Amino acid sequence: MNDTRPVGARHMTELFTDENKSGLTRDLIEALFPMFEEASAGAIAVDREARITWINSSYSHLLGLGDPSRVIGKPVRQVIPQTRMPEVVETGKPLLLDIMEHNQQQLVVTRLPFFDDEGQIVGAVAFVLYDDLQPLTPLVSKYRRLHQDLAAARKALAKKARGTRYSLGDFVGASPAALEVKRRARLAAGRDMPVLLLGETGTGKEVLAQAIHAISPRADKPFVGVNVAAIPDNLLEAEFFGVAPGAYTGADRRNREGKFQLANGGTLFLDEVGDMPLPLQAKLLRALQEGEIEPLGSNKVVPVNVRVIAATSRNLELMMADGVFRSDLYYRLNVLEIPIPPLRDRLADLGVLCEALLEDVCEGLELRGEITDAGVSALGSYDWPGNIRELRNVLERALTMGEEGGLLDADAIFKVLPRNGGRPASSLMPQPVRPLAQTLAEAESQAIEEALVVSRGNRTRAAKLLGISRSVLYEKLARMS
Repeated sequence: MNDTRPVGARHMTELFTDENKSGLTRDLIEALFPMFEEASAGAIAVDREARITWINSSYSHLLGLGDPSRVIGKPVRQVIPQTRMPEVVETGKPLLLDIMEHNQQQLVVTRLPFFDDEGQIVGAVAFVLYDDLQPLTPLVSKYRRLHQDLAAARKALAKKARGTRYSLGDFVGASPAALEVKRRARLAAGRDMPVLLLGETGTGKEVLAQAIHAISPRADKPFVGVNVAAIPDNLLEAEFFGVAPGAYTGADRRNREGKFQLANGGTLFLDEVGDMPLPLQAKLLRALQEGEIEPLGSNKVVPVNVRVIAATSRNLELMMADGVFRSDLYYRLNVLEIPIPPLRDRLADLGVLCEALLEDVCEGLELRGEITDAGVSALGSYDWPGNIRELRNVLERALTMGEEGGLLDADAIFKVLPRNGGRPASSLMPQPVRPLAQTLAEAESQAIEEALVVSRGNRTRAAKLLGISRSVLYEKLARMS
């Protein structure tokens, strides 16, 4: 009687069963194998030595092997270098939905081990479920969305648990000024002492404060931030030191902890400390010196152990001279000072800042965004009084007002840049009048040099930026040399 089973099923039965094996095993193999083979883009089997015992014609064609019989008996890795079939044979564990690269193809493969009745490995079989990843695009997109939701949930949870959202990698920049800030931040993280961050608004003081906490020995303890400028003066003491039950009319009957108690064991970040009123400065100084606080309306002293990182955009030395900031508090806070330069003093970081900010902005807006070299140069023409916070705002506006492609060139940037923020001319003293030809030649030479810098030496792109042909650019370069 002729055997009408598919060739693969007959082969698998012969390979993985013998006369002593149960009929149930044979029935399962014969029933399941044709279903797998039919649903796949290819199938292959190996013995316990990971040598190919069978490969169907569709898989042989997919791999570009030609006649399938030519590879029978060869080690599978000799034919498919990236395969993990030997791993399945060795461990006896299946590998489901694995992505394998072969000749610049990405194959989705499932590999299954086979055992005899004594539990010994007999071999393994693999099925190529997809010979390209296009059918999996909806699943990949869903995974990415879920991953983004998980990241957002983690950020929210960290904030709720008084953890940190930022690391030192979030302070973006590779200029000498930015690297010096990071060096001092690492130094501060390793030493349990007060830190004073000095910088204009929008330079990233809170990012740096959280980064210092995140790599310090207190990283597993709370990080509590308070913006002194955002709290009315009459509420600051309660905010800092807490309130005892019934301390005043309308006060909660339960004990209300202040920021010092919430930050106990961890880090207390005092943003805009220069806006703190004088009476509270004295109480803050005592808390830092004695390591204890007294809640409002209480006679009980509470010990606290906090590391203070203070930040301000104001000139505390001038404020001390004017008598509006205590010198003893200043010296207590300013044990390790970290000046954060404004963006206009580290324009070399504009490119990497734009990449980082665009990635973050596009994730929130579900857009795709890139910026050209000319766009970065356009950003460099502005003085950035709002620093990195303003840069993010400009990029976000440029993306939302731009075209669907999300490519930000110089025109897209200039449309959203404030018009009164260009760098002021530094002509404090009158310049001598020079011949017009000399002035024009120098201006032309400077423009060519800037175009070559922006285009990173690509003369075709430089000529396009200058609005001239490549041959004209070559002529001008020859005259300049």
